[in-house]
This record gives sequence, structure tokens and C-alpha cells, in this order.
Amino acid sequence: MPQIRKILVANRGEIALRIMRTAREMGIATVAVFSEADRTSPHVRYADEAVCIGAAASSESYLNMDKILKVCADLGVDAIHPGYGFLSENAGFARKVREAGLIFIGPSPESIEVMGSKLAAKHAASKYNIPMVPGTPSAIDDRDEAKRIAGDIGYPILIKASAGGGGKGMRVVENEGEFDEQMGRAVSEAQAAFGDGSVFIEKYITSPKHIEIQVLGDHQGNIIHLFERECSIQRRHQKVVEEAPSISITPEIREEMGRCAVDVARSCNYYGAGTVEFIMDENRNFYFLEMNTRLQVEHPVTEMITGVDLVQEMILIAGGEPLGIVQDDLQIRGHAIEIRVYAEDAANHFLPDIGTLHTYVKPDGNGVRVDDGFEQGMDIPIYYDPMIAKLISYGQDRQTAIRKMVRAIDEYQISGVQTTLPFCRFVMQHEAFVNGSFDTNFVGRHFAPDVLSTKTEDETAALAALVSALLGDTLSESKPVQNEVVTMNASKWQGRRFKTH
Repeated sequence: MPQIRKILVANRGEIALRIMRTAREMGIATVAVFSEADRTSPHVRYADEAVCIGAAASSESYLNMDKILKVCADLGVDAIHPGYGFLSENAGFARKVREAGLIFIGPSPESIEVMGSKLAAKHAASKYNIPMVPGTPSAIDDRDEAKRIAGDIGYPILIKASAGGGGKGMRVVENEGEFDEQMGRAVSEAQAAFGDGSVFIEKYITSPKHIEIQVLGDHQGNIIHLFERECSIQRRHQKVVEEAPSISITPEIREEMGRCAVDVARSCNYYGAGTVEFIMDENRNFYFLEMNTRLQVEHPVTEMITGVDLVQEMILIAGGEPLGIVQDDLQIRGHAIEIRVYAEDAANHFLPDIGTLHTYVKPDGNGVRVDDGFEQGMDIPIYYDPMIAKLISYGQDRQTAIRKMVRAIDEYQISGVQTTLPFCRFVMQHEAFVNGSFDTNFVGRHFAPDVLSTKTEDETAALAALVSALLGDTLSESKPVQNEVVTMNASKWQGRRFKTH
């Protein structure tokens, strides 16, 4: 394969910056493409070259394959990194890149096609005796037959879209009386979201853990796994908190799950970085869910515990290099947690928020990493995913990583939009999270919007009491108060010593 000298990043925001930074460390030039809405974004300034490819709407910019390929031709680009989202799992785009004589920094179009269909992925993986959730082996054509199968499997069951993900086209059916209505909704959602109304049935695991395994494969057929990530804290079937390693699995399960993940990758001749997702029931039985044929949002926690730069590995693999790591080289060191800082109002059903970042000050210090693509004064656009940043903490053990995360959340200053920071702080300090007894039902089981407002009211009352006590002491001593600092976040001052002079 030809040497990669210049990479176009077909993405925006934090992931574009993340890829460009590694490329710069490798001595590779970068090209940013951007929409009108992202003209002032940091990734545009960071790149060696940048080209506006259209209006704010994704269909006119980040999803416009022909414009992206034209920029590559005009600027002498060697390779394209798609990041995640947008065109990252589009087999047609990967094929166009290859046909244009460029390198797609990701898997083959054929692998993307196989794993892009949940049913095709299960069929491929079944050759390697991978554990599967009981369900239909193919898309449902006959609704009456599907209802019979659902009865045989036993309710509750899950109706799932064959194409796509993110919780779209997914419906839980508690009993036969709900079947027809939920089937209609699932098919309609799948058709609207993916242009494919195909759905299938699985047994619904009522209290599942969502565990995923990071894999890397090269063009020479070598495949390794880089352990697991725990991704069970979700809202709307989408992740908000991730960590590595998982508190929920044993070394024996980790080894077996890793072997299965490698076999899933082998079933489609996979190369590049990918993630094999599993669900695990309360008895620690795990089942193959799907494979994501791209870099994951939560990849930093794997990087923190292994010391492996996954983006660098992707670039080296795309350039034809064999893996420089074997399975026995890898070991888990410490613990990492990531939270997704979304512009969402957790107290209002996690509805996305838009506005201007009037205040935007990132946390820092030992064991804290922030991957973001925003600066103070920028607007949160309505056109894209509302994620502002990924906040990652790292410690020698899970308790330390949690403490560092709480500290970092307290230091993160954002005003102008509502964010998920208060919700994530609630998660970090909840008993179910701390002791590992949580599952994907955490939000429905433990979270209610009023817990955030109650906490705010309690902190305000505590702050008022503190100020009153300080003033009372000062007046009784008849001494002026000097150099006294009172912060409006009670969680930051609890336990501190306050002095008056």
C-alpha cells in the first residue's frame, strides 16, 4: 500500500480534533472539511488545510460523498478517516473511497455490509459458536408466524430493526396484546430512520448489562482484543457513562468474551478498529448483540487502561502495517471512566438544548482528560448530535477514578445551555453505580428529574447556613471579614476549613 502522507477527516468537532492530533504526532498532514455552521470550530483551525463543503445540514455537507472526494482529489489526499457517525459505517462510501484510489481508514466495505445488518452479523458469527439471544434467524415477513414465535420464546420480547442502531426501530413487547401495535411502530421507525423496515424478534433480557470488547485487526489476518468497556448507563438506549474495565465480569468471563469478540471479527475478515457488543444477564450469561465497524465514542477509556493509541493503530493498519502488538503484550492498568457531556436537560427527559456557551472552562489536573470541539462563545448548533465533550478520568483503581470524575465535574464550568453534568455527578455518587449493581435500566429505576432540583435546593440551603454562621462568628468577634471566598457550588466547599481574619 502507498504511504499515507495526508489524511482528510470526514467529520467534525471533538473526534476530528482527536484524529488530527494523532496524525500530527505521526508527521501526517491533515485536511478538515466543514459546514457553514462549523466555520469557526477548533478542528477547522487545527487542520493544515480546511475546505467548506456546504450548508449546515448534514446532507449538504458531512454526508455529501462527492464533495468530500472532490476535496481529496484537489488537495492530493491519500486517505480518509471517517471518525464515527456520518459516513463511518457507510459501505457505499468506503467503496467509493477505494474506487477513487484512496485509502479508507477503517474496515472493508464487505465487512461493513455484513456487520451493518444485525441479522447478517448473527449469521456470520454463528459459524464460530458465539452465544446468541434466542430469537428469529431472519427478518419477519409473516406477522402471525412472528406472533407464534414470540409466544414460543416467551414474553417479554424485543422487536429490533435489522439495519442501524441507536435505539431506533426498537420496541419492547410485554404481552401478546401489545404485539401488533409495537410491531407497527418498530417497522415504521426503522423505515423512517434507515430506509429499511426489516425487523426481527429477540428474547428481552430484563436486567441486562451492556458490555463491549474493543478489537484490532490487520490486513495480514492478525486480530486481538483490548479488553472490555462497561456501557450500561444509558438513556434512550444510548450511552452516557462508560468505563473500563467492567466491575461486573470475572477474569474468566473476560477471557471468553474476548475470544468471542475476536471470532466475530474473524467471521467477516475484519481489519481496523472495531467493537463487538454483548449483553449479559443477571446470571452472567453473555450474548452477541452487534459489531460496530468504526471507532467508538468511548474509545478513550480503552486507551487509558492499555496505553494504546487506537487512532494511530488504525492509521498504521490502513497503511498496510501488521499489528505491532500481540495479545500477551496487553494488560489492564488502572481504571478509566468517561462521561458524555451533552447539551441536554436531564431534568426535562434529556431533551437537547441549544444556545451559546457563555461560560466554558474545562477541568484539568492529574488523571483528567477532555476531548472536545468547542470554545467559550461558540453556539451549540441544532443540526448535529448535542455532545459537547467527553470527560475522562483515570486512576489506579475504580474508586480513585470515580473521585477524580466527581472533582472534574465540579470544576467543569458551562453556562448558556443545560448539560448532562449534574446527571453524571448523580450517577457517580449513586450506591448502585458505586457497588456495581446497576444495569441498562438505571435511569428508569433510579433517576427522577426532581433529584437534581432537590440537590440544588439542599446545596443552596447549606450555603446559606454556612454564610450565616461565618457572618455570625465575625460579628460576635467584632472583626472585619477579609479574603473570604464563597463558591456557589456547595459540593466544592463541603469539608473545607474556612478562616476569617
